Parts: sequence; structure tokens; C-alpha cells
Amino acid sequence: MQGTVDGFSYGMVTPLVACLMACLGGALGLRCVIRARRAAPAWRAGWLALGSATIGSGLWTTHLVAMTGFSVAETSVHYDEPMIFAGLVVAVVMVGIGVFIVGHRGATGVALFTGGTVTGLGMASMHYLGMAGTRLDGVLEYNTVTVAASVAIAVVAATAALWAAGRRSGFLWSVGAGLVMGLAMVGLHYTGMAAVSVHLHATRTVLAGDHSGSPLVPMMIGPLVFLCLAGAVVVFDPLMVMGRPEPAPAERKPGVPAHPGSGRPGSARPGRRPPSGAGHRDTRSRAPQRR
Repeated sequence: MQGTVDGFSYGMVTPLVACLMACLGGALGLRCVIRARRAAPAWRAGWLALGSATIGSGLWTTHLVAMTGFSVAETSVHYDEPMIFAGLVVAVVMVGIGVFIVGHRGATGVALFTGGTVTGLGMASMHYLGMAGTRLDGVLEYNTVTVAASVAIAVVAATAALWAAGRRSGFLWSVGAGLVMGLAMVGLHYTGMAAVSVHLHATRTVLAGDHSGSPLVPMMIGPLVFLCLAGAVVVFDPLMVMGRPEPAPAERKPGVPAHPGSGRPGSARPGRRPPSGAGHRDTRSRAPQRR
């Protein structure tokens, strides 16, 4: 027997809130990626790690918000918490790999393709790992073509977002990239949910009206607090506000002026010799002439 699946138990509230969380996490995380491009090498890894954790937390929170609207009319739905948290770890790690590839290799060619693919696959892995943690009196079945379409949406949109973050530095570009990342996660989730059907067990216990979205709410507290802290770091970072790169310190060597021609007045330029015999002519011109 097939179950009646409803992904919009609260109407459009859950999709809109889920989209907001995905866009917020994506915009903050990609803004950190832009900041990493301007940072000194010693700080670059820290900014990329913060961006990865922010994007992963935003995507995971999006999944939880959207799943609060998921229900099956004929049975109650519960969740395996370790499996749900494993999805968070997978999201942060795989998004981090993609972000570090683009952050260190640049948003071009093979690096962009690899980074976007890994990031998109990380988003899809997080979603379907979370779905694997769903417990109900039946079996979840998937349409293969629709699942492939959801993964393609994630990969293409993640690649586009990383390209914008890796090649453009303006505030509007980072907001647009975050919007693309957020829409990618929402598109992935609801396309993936469209692929789901529930085959109920023959001997089942019907628990009508037992909606199971509420256990997911406490799980969101930690990621939400982290997103607020990441937002404070991004907002109050002087370089992000001013939008100017840090000046690179000039290398000074003992006995060598910092800029050519900044030594003693009249000093010769490096690499040029005085004309041959010029010193002898000057010496002869200063010697007293004999009568």
C-alpha cells in the first residue's frame, strides 16, 4: 500500500524559511571565501574553514526546516539523530573540500569544475543521508531520474556560486552567489522529495495526527547560533566593510633600498656601468698642467 506523502504540512511557511536559511548561510559563507582571497596566506585557511562551516550549517538547517513540513498521513515519522548529525558532518567536510580547491587554485577550469562538483555532491549527500535517517512504518522509494535531476541542480548551482565568489568581489555579487546557493539547496530538497514515495508495511500501526517535525527543532539551535556568530565576524571585519585589500608588506634587504633610485642622489641605476675610461678622463682633467 502506498502512503500519502505531504511535504507542505505548514503550507508555504517551511519552504520560505528554508530558503531564507539557505541564502543566509550561503551568502555569509561565500563572503568568507571572498575575504580569503584578500587575506594574507597565514589567514586564508581560517577564512575558508569558516566559510565551509557556515555554508554547511546553513544547508543542514535548511534541510531540517524543510523536513518539519514532511508527513505521511497513514503513519508517524521519526528520525535517527546520529544519522541526521552525520549529514551535517558530511556537508561541512565536502563543502570544505570544494571551497578549499577554489580558494587555493582559483575559480577557473578544472579547479572550478572539481570544486563545484564536490560541493554539489556534498549538498546531495547531506540531503539523502538525512532522508536515510527517516524512520516510519514503511519503506522510502525513489524515482532514479528525479534523484539525478536533484543532484544536477546542486552541482550546477554550486559551481555557479563558487565562480561568482572566486571571480567577483562586490557585495552584490556575494549576495547573488548566496541566493544561487540557497535556491540550489531548496531546489535539491524539493526535487528530491518529489522523487519519494512511501510503501507502507502490511501490518502497521496507524498513528493518525502524530506529526513528527517537532523533534527536529531543537537540533537547529546550535547551527543557528553558529550562523549568528559567523554573521558578526563578517559584518564587523574592517576589510569586509571597507572593501579594500590588505597592503602586502614590502621586502627589505640589508643594504638594498626598498625602491630603485631611492638611494643617494646621483647614484647610478642598477645594472648600468659608467662609460669605459670615463674615470681616467676625469683624473687627467684635474691634474695640474706643466708648462
